[in-house]
Amino acid sequence: IIDWFSPLESITDPVERLSIQYSHPEWIVSSYYDLLKSWEEVEAALKMNNEAATPTLVSWPGFSTQQDLIDVGGKPTQFSPYGVHWKGNPGALDLIKSRKIGVQDEGSQLVAEVFAKAATGTSWLDMCAGPGGKAALLSSIARQRSITFTANEISAARAELVSQVVHGDRVLVSDGRTIGSLAEKFDAILIDAPCTGLGALRRRPEVRWRRNLQHLRELTQLQRELIESAVRALKVGGVLGYATCSPHLAETSIQVADIKKKFGNVEQISVKPFIPRNLEGGVREEAMSLWTHRSGTDSMYLALFKKVSE
Repeated sequence: IIDWFSPLESITDPVERLSIQYSHPEWIVSSYYDLLKSWEEVEAALKMNNEAATPTLVSWPGFSTQQDLIDVGGKPTQFSPYGVHWKGNPGALDLIKSRKIGVQDEGSQLVAEVFAKAATGTSWLDMCAGPGGKAALLSSIARQRSITFTANEISAARAELVSQVVHGDRVLVSDGRTIGSLAEKFDAILIDAPCTGLGALRRRPEVRWRRNLQHLRELTQLQRELIESAVRALKVGGVLGYATCSPHLAETSIQVADIKKKFGNVEQISVKPFIPRNLEGGVREEAMSLWTHRSGTDSMYLALFKKVSE
């Protein structure tokens, strides 16, 4: 029997060894270590990225409940009050066909739930809404609270997908970077920012080879421009949520530090009062920072801010 992995034992550099063993580019392995500070945890995270995720369903308040999903055989999610894990084909469910539920990772559900708990006022904006997972849940929550919900998406095709799941709420097709220059202001804005997607590699394994450091630089610049637009479009006293499906420092903590340095009129608010009590190890520097190997969710990130002056 040939042991293909035996040469790995002679590789002393952990980045190189783990990169080969778990089929991840070295820059991703390094970025995980920057955050986790433990090679054992890095290895656990990389290993999880190579295991296929079970579909997670989400109930939309006002249209369905978590109990409806349990009744058709789903297993309740550990942290989200809206979801279940489902081993069958979601497309076969009548609840999906009638647009009363959706398919959405539990981490993504938590971003929407935590943002909704922190958000105030009567007008909410999802600035980068396509393909519509968070928008669908947020719009349902908003409707229950008599809040006006608007979804914005730059791609017309993706905006069409969003319009199918927000049950008649307004969907704009525009570049989020231009919204700050409009007259309309919002009480709460979620930026689910375009990012490298390093937090969902188990769902889209090919992304690890399609992204590189140049993409990271371009995406962090786009994120900064979206943040600037959102701060301008936010009413004083309003809440801004900045979310990515990436744990990379450049797309999370460094972006947050940049916001605090650049905008004297916003203050970070802690996610701690808004996250599930049983979510351990899910907070980094007052922001929600999930890891697949810790919570079984995609590695989502959410930082919250309040606009204190114009």
